[in-house]
Amino acid sequence: MEALRREIQGSMETARSGTRPVDLGLPIGRLSRMDAMQQQHMAQAGVSALERRLNQIASALAAVASGTYGFCRRCEEPIGYKRLKAGPETPSCLRCQAESEKRR
Repeated sequence: MEALRREIQGSMETARSGTRPVDLGLPIGRLSRMDAMQQQHMAQAGVSALERRLNQIASALAAVASGTYGFCRRCEEPIGYKRLKAGPETPSCLRCQAESEKRR
């Protein structure tokens, strides 16, 4: 998970470069400016997603330290190996995740 954290932190540096404000004084066309603004918003959304994932990784590392890693935070049942392998920072089992998504 430490390697994953470093990888995501590197990705955040790259993603943050696209979040700089669009210079409205540049002599570019209206459509180019709109495209640049759209790309900026997409980069901001990407940074937010990476920040959420880093928070989940920090929580997972804390769970490792406390001996609770691999157990769902909601129902406290074990999280399946395949799910943890796909997303080692996942905080919940498949059932609880599905229930959570239904409520949204």
